[in-house]
Amino acid sequence: MDLIGIRCTMGDMKKIFTPKQKAAVAIEAVKGMKTTSQIAGEYEVHPTQIGLWKQALLKHADELFAGTRKKEGADQQNLIDRLYQTIGKRDMELAWLKKKLHLDA
Repeated sequence: MDLIGIRCTMGDMKKIFTPKQKAAVAIEAVKGMKTTSQIAGEYEVHPTQIGLWKQALLKHADELFAGTRKKEGADQQNLIDRLYQTIGKRDMELAWLKKKLHLDA
């Protein structure tokens, strides 16, 4: 039986966490001011899950500060590539139309 955002299975409730909630739990774990059991009780999360979120945070923390300029540059390069592809396609279509109209260029 599915209820808005909560799934009930044989009396067990599966809690859905947002990325923001997961980050908050992982940050608590990284701080080390509380035990995993204390955090688990406070946020109603299994201690194993807290460990996994903590590992994920530590593993991917460096990506947060990775050069955003590279990403912006890649996005711009992708746009340029798509535009050149469109121009090439239009040139081919124009050449085909000229050929069909016997206006050889």
